[in-house]
Amino acid sequence: MDKLVFTALSGAKTGTVQRTMLTNDLANISTAGFKRASFQRAIPAQLDGPGFPVRFQPIVENKSDLINLAPGTRMDTGNPLDVAFNGETVLGVLGEQGEIAFTRRGDLRVSELGFIETANGFLVATEDGGPLTVPAGGSVNITPDGTVFFNATVADAAGVAAPVAIGQLLMRDASGTTLQRRLDGLFEEIGANGAGGDIAPGPEPVSLSSGSLEGSNVNPVEVLVSLMDYYRSFETQMKIIKSAEELDQSGARLMQSS
Repeated sequence: MDKLVFTALSGAKTGTVQRTMLTNDLANISTAGFKRASFQRAIPAQLDGPGFPVRFQPIVENKSDLINLAPGTRMDTGNPLDVAFNGETVLGVLGEQGEIAFTRRGDLRVSELGFIETANGFLVATEDGGPLTVPAGGSVNITPDGTVFFNATVADAAGVAAPVAIGQLLMRDASGTTLQRRLDGLFEEIGANGAGGDIAPGPEPVSLSSGSLEGSNVNPVEVLVSLMDYYRSFETQMKIIKSAEELDQSGARLMQSS
């Protein structure tokens, strides 16, 4: 009886990790560049402390959100600062402590201080690891290889405002790197433990498409079905625990009558 309750309760507790990830995915369906996390397989782990030596509990092998870089739906916007990354290209940004981290969010903008940043406020990094600044009085466009050009509003003596390269976006191919989600929503190599840092360039070329955005790669129907499956599984676990309690009470009454 004890083993039955223990197993059911362990399964219910383990499922909370899946529920948290599913609800997070559902909340970010409309977030540009959002990537789902991959569920980790459960492995048996023997409990420490008192108890039977054969008792095992299913736990999550790694509670880090491992990023699934499957592409999302592309949306044409015509905005030169909106970029969608091709393949498994990721964009380098600066975290709150100035460390390098990565994102797939491509809705960029120029801040009041002249820095290029993502729509959620993270400064975009250049190849040298610093922020990317834009001079006043002009516009910006980004080429597929990540070169940022500044177009001055004032024309030169010939009447032409020649574009000037002002920086190179820090882009990396992450096809050969396992990325995990940080608490701030950015990506870093697994094992970095919040320290961030650059990653090794992958084998595929990096590129982007200007004038479009990549939407979330979350399938709302799939997530909703998975949530329904989770709640049905949780309800089953609770019924098992209730049945075990009733059987235990029946056994206790039987022992008293004997």
